[in-house]
Amino acid sequence: MFRPDSCARLSLALPTNPPPDCPLCPRLAEFRHVNQHQFPDWHNAPVDNWGDAAPRLLIVGLAPGLRGANRTGRPFTGDYAGDLLYATLKKFGLATGEFEADPNDSLQLVDTLIVNSVRCVPPQNKPTGPEIATCRRFLVATIEANRQAKAFFALGRIAHESLLSALGERRAAFPFGHGRAHRLSDGRTLIDSFHCSRYNTNTGRLTTEMFEDAMSKAKAAITAEG
Repeated sequence: MFRPDSCARLSLALPTNPPPDCPLCPRLAEFRHVNQHQFPDWHNAPVDNWGDAAPRLLIVGLAPGLRGANRTGRPFTGDYAGDLLYATLKKFGLATGEFEADPNDSLQLVDTLIVNSVRCVPPQNKPTGPEIATCRRFLVATIEANRQAKAFFALGRIAHESLLSALGERRAAFPFGHGRAHRLSDGRTLIDSFHCSRYNTNTGRLTTEMFEDAMSKAKAAITAEG
């Protein structure tokens, strides 16, 4: 039986993305089925990783938004958070093309892969602790499949903590803080940022300048590693 606390020891045998009809989290599966009936033209399935095939930077988010990635099928596409994220990635040469909040636009990521801690949209955008732990196997598998990645960029405290658990690190050794850079046990770098949500930007908790400053540290980390 899979145990969430042993996820850092899982092998490459696990897939990096869940199946479209993933049943692992009953509450999320039920919510997905409700949305499939209510919005039959939407994606309404787990959202896969998206980005470069051999990334040096892994961006770790929380979960798909109901009218964002859950609708479009691509991370941070269709809701406000993607506007700031992708504009910032383009500024630092980590994306090319035009972001039009549509998975069929010309946007492409460079040296970067986006992976969510939870792959299915949760009710009220709030996954439970057990759901985060259950879905972590796909984060672990993604990390294992991308050993060439040299840095991680965590969007929010939950993503930060789930990533540390996936890496087998002690959370207390790496406290979350916006713009904070952590040197992990394996030598890789973790950069923290407040989530680029509309709430955080509207309230001033996260400004464009703050987000760009954090992203500049992530870009420097992968550049320094060659």
